[in-house]
Amino acid sequence: MVKVGLTGGIGAGKSEVSRLLASYGAVIVDADKIAREVVEPGTPGLAAVVAEFGDDILAPDGTLDRPKLGGIVFSDPDKLKALNAIVHPLVGARSAELEASAGPDAVVVHDVPLLTENGLAPLYDLVVVVDAAPQTQLDRLVRLRGMAEDEAKSRMAAQASREQRLAVADLVIDNDGPLDALEPQVRAVWERLRTV
Repeated sequence: MVKVGLTGGIGAGKSEVSRLLASYGAVIVDADKIAREVVEPGTPGLAAVVAEFGDDILAPDGTLDRPKLGGIVFSDPDKLKALNAIVHPLVGARSAELEASAGPDAVVVHDVPLLTENGLAPLYDLVVVVDAAPQTQLDRLVRLRGMAEDEAKSRMAAQASREQRLAVADLVIDNDGPLDALEPQVRAVWERLRTV
């Protein structure tokens, strides 16, 4: 089994790289997806988040109001730290379960947005960073995701810098260009991962 950490700043295009790797046969362990699962209604994770932040972070249907919570934590480092202290151990445990269920010859790609911030690079055989210039990230967040520019900048500022991510990279995928320039790079990375 080859364990790969895949990361990149918000708006860098990591999700598209993850999708392509899955299409080639990688087993994807998506930390964001798992982070949503561990705070679904009725879970201990959601109960802990509500205990920390109050009932105001719940939508009328009892689900977590992620935009509201995001607005709280991405503007306050202490609140972000409190949220991470609840969610990260739950995500780690579920990720380990999914990895354990992959076959011995699998290429397991852990899609981890906060890999650099949390010092997780040593956990993987290789770290792949999807890189884009901050201006490209900002443009994608505002134009494609409809975020307000201030919110996009706040979320970007809450993450590791481009230089910090590149410092932990074994392989870098440049995603500053058009989508059709991405696939050949991801294919080359996949071929490399299969030979590790």
